[in-house]
Amino acid sequence: MHTTQSWNMLHLSWKKMILPVLGLMLAMNADAQIKGTYNYLDFANKPYYFGITLSYNSSDYRVSPSERFVRNDSVKTILSPRGPGFNLGIVGNLKVGKYFDFRLLPTLSFADRKLEYDFEGSDVVQREQIEAVFIEVPFLVRYKSEPYKDLRAFVIAGVKYSFDVASNSRTRQKDSLLKVAPSDFAVEVGAGVQIFFPYFIFSPEFKVSQGLSNILIFDDNLIYSSVLDKLFSRTFTLSFHFEG
Repeated sequence: MHTTQSWNMLHLSWKKMILPVLGLMLAMNADAQIKGTYNYLDFANKPYYFGITLSYNSSDYRVSPSERFVRNDSVKTILSPRGPGFNLGIVGNLKVGKYFDFRLLPTLSFADRKLEYDFEGSDVVQREQIEAVFIEVPFLVRYKSEPYKDLRAFVIAGVKYSFDVASNSRTRQKDSLLKVAPSDFAVEVGAGVQIFFPYFIFSPEFKVSQGLSNILIFDDNLIYSSVLDKLFSRTFTLSFHFEG
């Protein structure tokens, strides 16, 4: 299916993003020099610090069709094109030794996901757009390289809980084609760079989130729901952290 091919392409793309960062970290560890990292030294002894984060996100679903989809004569394909969104949140960072951090990032996230149903013998594509406002609580562990001239690469991984505060109003709509659960759990992996300035740390970061929970609420009376077996959320996020 198209969704499987799209996921494989995206799966390869985030690997291509992280591998160069890992190479940069190895190079930094091999050639790191404390001399000249004056801004870094101002933050080296801080056990914790806080900040804000601004992010752009691109979200879709990983679709798992049901047996009814195979037997269905009308629905030809089910796709989930990516939709744009943005995040606004706060950052709490706790240092654990020289190279590790624990990070908590409570965030308000606006996401736009879609499903497209293509029917046999018809040029009409039926779309279901699901706009959501999430309260997200990611808990992450970050591993950092040695600093080099006020630069420090890192990789990050962890889990995230999300709750859609707009779900109640959406499920009351009579013309909804399907329903999804308001809460979700996901795993996250990513990479980025810390840039140390005199009064703050600027950290651009790329992150991939994959949902662990089947968020489809099955309704046998809706063809758009009955041809689906599972829905998993998926999000790609480009964040800009300002910490100090």
